Amino acid sequence: MSSPAFKVRLGLFVAGGFILLILAIFLIGRQKNLFNPVFKLTTTFYNVSGLQVGNNVRFSGINIGTVENIKIINDSTIQVGIIVKEDVQQFIKTDCVAAIGSEGIIGDRILIIMQGSSNAPSVIDGQKLLSSEPVEMDAIVASLQISAINAEVVTKQLAEIMTDVNHGKGTVGRLIQDSTIAENISDIIINFKDMSTGAEEKLAIILNSLNTNIDSIMASLNLTAANTEMTSGQMSAIMTEINEGDGTLGLLVRDTAMSGDLSQTFENLKESSKSLNENLEALKSSFLLRGYFKRQEKKKRKAEKKLLELNQEIPADSINEDKK
Repeated sequence: MSSPAFKVRLGLFVAGGFILLILAIFLIGRQKNLFNPVFKLTTTFYNVSGLQVGNNVRFSGINIGTVENIKIINDSTIQVGIIVKEDVQQFIKTDCVAAIGSEGIIGDRILIIMQGSSNAPSVIDGQKLLSSEPVEMDAIVASLQISAINAEVVTKQLAEIMTDVNHGKGTVGRLIQDSTIAENISDIIINFKDMSTGAEEKLAIILNSLNTNIDSIMASLNLTAANTEMTSGQMSAIMTEINEGDGTLGLLVRDTAMSGDLSQTFENLKESSKSLNENLEALKSSFLLRGYFKRQEKKKRKAEKKLLELNQEIPADSINEDKK
């Protein structure tokens, strides 16, 4: 028969175990959201990159749920089901994107829900979210290995180049090691400095000359403008007088009577010239002046004949000279 002390120890042991069991159930239930109202969401990935059931789901850096299940749909699609606390449902929008991250550099995988736009509607129970494929650490390591190999090649080539430069090979090596080239460069810089000093003086002289010429040109332009203004004023006054009928030009332009007199005068001159021609023809037929006009006509024909003979002799002489 057991002693009372043994019964006390057995009772304490059972009570302690029962308390630990309750605490374990409470902690596990809290982690799995067994005691909170939740809703479900799904998303799909090509590669879950080590994500496991029970891993946390984060939104804006806060744990809001857990991964409930992971199913292989086909050879290129894996479905991930998650449960999320119902009190954050209003903040998760239909255009949110699910991605796979990690807790720290080498920590456990987690599923991260990135924020969507504020004007998008909230998700409903069982809705599927868009996803972003995770970056594999193996791919990062492979890329770093390739970069390291390339860096090794580059550093080796740089070392060879620096060795050639230190030995004075190539243009850069000669520039660094050959003192003659350095002296030549120094002389060139000094010559450029002297040239720039002379150029500054010449430029100052040219600018002074230009300023003087510009002043004289501006004075000439001012004088021309004044003369033009005076001339335009005089022309305006003259045109005003002409339009008002003053002066000879004004009478010619505005006086219709004078224009009629001028027309009559031109008609009279025309008739007078016609009568003069008739009188000249009559004088040619007169026996007193007939001999004079005949002599003039004979002289004219004689001069034309001599000019024609002279024009015929000139080509013949030029032909004989060409034959010689």
